[in-house]
Amino acid sequence: MRYVLLLRGINVGGNNKVAMADLKQLAVDLGCQKVVTYINSGNLFFDSEHSPSVLKKSFTALFEKHYPFVKSFVLLSQSDYQKDADCLPAWWEEDLARKDVLFYSDKVDRSFLEDRIAHLPLTADELVHFGKSAVFWGKRDEKTYLKTAYHKYLLKEPFYKNITIRNGKTYAKIGELVTV
Repeated sequence: MRYVLLLRGINVGGNNKVAMADLKQLAVDLGCQKVVTYINSGNLFFDSEHSPSVLKKSFTALFEKHYPFVKSFVLLSQSDYQKDADCLPAWWEEDLARKDVLFYSDKVDRSFLEDRIAHLPLTADELVHFGKSAVFWGKRDEKTYLKTAYHKYLLKEPFYKNITIRNGKTYAKIGELVTV
């Protein structure tokens, strides 16, 4: 099965450095095949016959040993990705100012996160869709970005350290690389 592993908080501002070539080799050493990375923000694609639970344990041990600053990550199978992609609302295809995907890690209490976001004071140009593996957030107008709930409140939320965010373009590229 094809998987994507999404790391959180690496290679940001010169901190928590992870060389993608090294990560790729460590994944190969775990028995992953057809390993590919995409950009320097921790997107790793691979094939494996192992179950998601075995892979999560293996990657958790790998990160504890080699990259102890990696406290959470997201592992999605090709079918996980496709289920969300198939159910996206029509607005996701519009030409929005910003599109972000907030992926749930195993450390996220999904019901709490969804309830909390549902109660944020969203602006009129913010759009939110709760998927199975992530929250899809759109912003229509760049000029009002600094006034959005996304900008004003998201970083302060207790779940923020346990999600990993990719923009809309990266989400589309994930779709290409996880379905290879």
